[in-house]
Amino acid sequence: RNKKRFEIGRELHLTTLGPMKRKAIRTRGHNRKSRVLTADTAYVIDQKTNKTTKTEIITVLENSANVHYVRRNIMNKGAIINTKLGKAKITSRPGQSGVINAILLTK
Repeated sequence: RNKKRFEIGRELHLTTLGPMKRKAIRTRGHNRKSRVLTADTAYVIDQKTNKTTKTEIITVLENSANVHYVRRNIMNKGAIINTKLGKAKITSRPGQSGVINAILLTK
């Protein structure tokens, strides 16, 4: 048999570096999910002081998901980004949660 509508997934949209753009998506049970299309800021947590700071993202440095994502400035969970505070690792899923959270990496 063919797939029913609820079994079909959505088109993949990767979060890139740029001015902040979000999209609200209807999910199962008529719930809402916020998806980040482009972002230029992240909420970075400094684990030493336990403070969260909203900071500007400069570029993507590493991405273990795909080496070509670095060149295209694509951000997903586990990517290492360069911010005004220093290097940070993304801990949230921008395509699912609608925000970019990261932890500051020690030098």
